[in-house]
Amino acid sequence: MTDRTISDRLRWWMEARFGLFLHWGVYAITARGEWEMRTNHVPPDEYARLADEFNPQHYDAREWVAYAQDAGMKYMVLTTRHHDGFCLFDSKVSDFTAPKTAAKRDLVADFADACHSMGMRMGLYYSLGDWRFHGTEPSGSSRPEDHDRMVEQAHSQVRELMTQYGKVDVLWYDGGWVGDIWRSAELNRMVRRLQPDIVINDRSRTPEDFGTPEGEVHALDRPWEACFTTNNSWGYRPGPRGYKSVEHLLGILADCAGQDGNFLLNVGPDADGRVPRESVERLQALGEWLRTYGEAIYGTRGFHLADHPYGATTRRGNTVYLLCHHLWPGETMPFAWCPHRIKSACVLPSRKPARVEQKGDRVWLHGLPHHAPNRYMSVIELQIEEGSR
Repeated sequence: MTDRTISDRLRWWMEARFGLFLHWGVYAITARGEWEMRTNHVPPDEYARLADEFNPQHYDAREWVAYAQDAGMKYMVLTTRHHDGFCLFDSKVSDFTAPKTAAKRDLVADFADACHSMGMRMGLYYSLGDWRFHGTEPSGSSRPEDHDRMVEQAHSQVRELMTQYGKVDVLWYDGGWVGDIWRSAELNRMVRRLQPDIVINDRSRTPEDFGTPEGEVHALDRPWEACFTTNNSWGYRPGPRGYKSVEHLLGILADCAGQDGNFLLNVGPDADGRVPRESVERLQALGEWLRTYGEAIYGTRGFHLADHPYGATTRRGNTVYLLCHHLWPGETMPFAWCPHRIKSACVLPSRKPARVEQKGDRVWLHGLPHHAPNRYMSVIELQIEEGSR
């Protein structure tokens, strides 16, 4: 994909590279993950009682936005409704919503207000599938008689999301397992009519704007975004076990950017609306790194520099960034199969120059620090010859 083929509507999203995913709903009460209803085969009437307990007293959407901004994230995506059918927003076509149960308020409205007032791009996640309709599970046997009601509900609720919360930057569908029942082309025409600048993912059974590999960095030949959990669950689970290290998370970010993709990192707030301390600590560390090295991530394009073993590579114009998250080479970095003439090299953020030795496609960078300058991921900047491909 060339810069010329990227629409202005999509350009901001491709330059952003990093966003925050938030899985939040009544399943935070049981703290066994967002698939609680399906995993433990909880009947809809029994599961619905969780809504009578879901009244988050410490929910502060502005605090959530501040966490994302401090982490260097450029957009946020909130689960307005997951597969269990519980809506965080005010829906006229369902009583299983936050405003009509214990919370007594529209939690998406708070999120939208915070994003808009604080200058954060806002994304809304919506699951088309609803487990309260028989046979809508991924492995379930679907009942056609339930389809029409479920599809009409989805169309109505997506319309509500597109009309009740101001500008929506991203629509993140999920839960479309049942099959080609969703009238997706019609649905997305309506969405784009109401939100002309919106970016839409590929999970409504149509390709739309970007692909969504989950739990893996899998480059596509179109705009794409990999989503990952911070720990071992999308929804809230207590305790420190299962959390990815800062090094691991930065490596994912580098690998996404180095292959022209985005990284959507999920946290699961608890039932009271608080983001777990372990997640906050990682967000803060990621933000600290990006404040120093963000030029190697934001607004860059993926760049292929053979199979060098140090990490990922990005490019902006004739500036190339080597993101060393696999290993630091020591005082000399050799790599090969380089089709470019390298004019200069330096280590960020000090910009201390390295001496470049090049013989054909073989390159050596001499005079690097013996130890990695950054404990998480160090960056070397290269200037390549004007016009190098």
